[in-house]
Order: sequence, then structure tokens, then C-alpha cells
Amino acid sequence: QVQLVESGGGLVQAGGSLRLSCAASGSIFAISVGSFRWYRQAPGKERELVAGISSGGTTNYADSVQGRFTISKDIAKRTVYLQMASLKSEDTAVYYCNLQMPRGTNYWGQGTQVTVSS
Repeated sequence: QVQLVESGGGLVQAGGSLRLSCAASGSIFAISVGSFRWYRQAPGKERELVAGISSGGTTNYADSVQGRFTISKDIAKRTVYLQMASLKSEDTAVYYCNLQMPRGTNYWGQGTQVTVSS
């Protein structure tokens, strides 16, 4: 079992930066072999994938955040980060941390609100 807790959300002006953290507790094996992803969901919209990092460190990004967001992880600290820069009003959403295991099990955090004011 793995528990995920996001933090770091808040209110920021357009053009600003925020760093989200996802603290994972539980099986260090699961944390090491799974792929972490950040999703977001804006009001009235479907949840969308923002960024992902595989167990081997390969990263991928949604086109809308490419070049502005950076996902990273520190397994020793059991923490995954999402560094967000040049924020836009359309980045406003609840951001969720996800851990997907190789056999398909998914773990989710409770989400953290990011609000970008224009």
C-alpha cells in the first residue's frame, strides 16, 4: 500500500512559479518501481495528464506545459516534485499525484489547488 500527499499549491500571479510536492509513504518497493504522474482537473473539465516520470527517470509532458513544467523525483526522500514556471490562468486546477504500478494498480493523492490570477 502507498499513500500520497500533495502540497505546495496556492494562489500565484500569472507568470509566477510554484513547486508542488507529492510525499509518498508505504512500500519503498512500490515507490521505486512505479511511474509517477501529475494530473490536473479544472472546474467543468476532465482530469488531464500533465507530466509523468518513469521508474527509470524518463519524463513526458503534456504539450500545454512542455518547457514550463518540470517533473522530478527523489526516491530517497520518497517525494515527487512538479516545478511550474510561467504560470497561466489556464493552469488553474486541482493537481493530483498518481503512482501507477507495473501491473496497473493506481494510487492517488487528495489533490492540491493551484490558482493563477491574471
